[in-house]
Amino acid sequence: MRKATAGECFVDPNVGYRLVGLSDMDDEVISESQTAEMNIMSLEDLSVKRRNKLPDPIEKEKRISLWSVIKDSIGKDLTLICLPVYFNEPISSLQRCFEEFEYSHLLDQAHEHGKAGNSLMRILKVAAFAVSGYSSTENRHRKPFNPLLGETYEADYPEKGLRFLSEKVSHHPSIMACHCEGKGWKFWADANIKLKYRGSSIQLDPVGTLNLEFDDGEIFTWSKVTTRIYNLILGNVRCDHHGTMHIRGNGQYYCKLKFKERSILERCSHQVNGFVEDASGKKVAQISGKWDDSLYYHSNEEGNLDAKEGEKFLLWRRNKPPVYRNCYNLTSFAITLNELSPVLEEVLPPTDSRLRPDQRHLENGEIDKANAKKLRLEKRQRMSTRLQETGWKPRWFHRDGDGAFRYTSLRGLREFDSISLILKSLIR
Repeated sequence: MRKATAGECFVDPNVGYRLVGLSDMDDEVISESQTAEMNIMSLEDLSVKRRNKLPDPIEKEKRISLWSVIKDSIGKDLTLICLPVYFNEPISSLQRCFEEFEYSHLLDQAHEHGKAGNSLMRILKVAAFAVSGYSSTENRHRKPFNPLLGETYEADYPEKGLRFLSEKVSHHPSIMACHCEGKGWKFWADANIKLKYRGSSIQLDPVGTLNLEFDDGEIFTWSKVTTRIYNLILGNVRCDHHGTMHIRGNGQYYCKLKFKERSILERCSHQVNGFVEDASGKKVAQISGKWDDSLYYHSNEEGNLDAKEGEKFLLWRRNKPPVYRNCYNLTSFAITLNELSPVLEEVLPPTDSRLRPDQRHLENGEIDKANAKKLRLEKRQRMSTRLQETGWKPRWFHRDGDGAFRYTSLRGLREFDSISLILKSLIR
């Protein structure tokens, strides 16, 4: 008898449910025919109740100046600087990867449009999904926890038809890989962010490609734009995204989106504008909106969309904020990411982000405990560098021929490896 490892309910396509509720599981795989006897509902019929607020804080939040911490780090890579927990939000970067699937229904719709033969609406919905991931960054000025080497996060959201797994696959450089499966599509990516301090602002330059494949074989790829956080010393801290996003695929359409950088004198901020063109280079649709609010398209191309000249149609709109506000400005979806029930705690592996004590203490409002645990963990992360130098390899991802990390199905693997045991000893 043993606890389940990360991904074991993820790797077998014949298992259409997650065995949450069984703290101990036999080595045998439970077949679909046995589910009726066990009264386990299918993913499509499963109703999941998730929390809608964070725990009430135990301690009063402390204020500290960011300038007092980073004033000696101008021009340096801030990922190498040990920041106090006051500048963190209670989720990890692995969980932030999954947070971008809050609007996964856009990809479900893109899948259905493609099945119906509407390739133009498919790429428009993919573009909306690519933009929607930025909406949760508005007024989010705190840093997610930096995962340890080998740390994982897995999520099963049957109400959204999603299964997700991410892992910290490299410490230097810091790279996280993720894999997600939805209704008729799968997504994979590995992310590395070059982060630099520029006087009164911090710039985040993403490195890596995001990949999306539908079950009919159509593939889309794109990369993220630059993010910048302003007014670190004086004024109201604000976040902005700017740059050009190219969404390319093996189909007949290409999409270009321009995230406009906000100027000092400009009132209208967070603008996104772009277009879709066909294989001949003809523009067939225009896209406009704001990354923190909504996105629209309009087209009068005959035979593709029933639209009048100048008429716009909604592609995506941001969800309403949570009923119970929190000091981290987490969205309703983000509030659920670090939820840890007694049942879930029994089946999670020791590598899961939900089990990090510093992150858990911060969520509970135990600031002093969180800070002590975080500083201790980051000091002991030096072990990760030594592990990587001695040939350690990620458990759930492998490098393909292009150097990108892809999800590895490890069906039949049952025991924790050395990195899991090390992480278990570190977080105690």
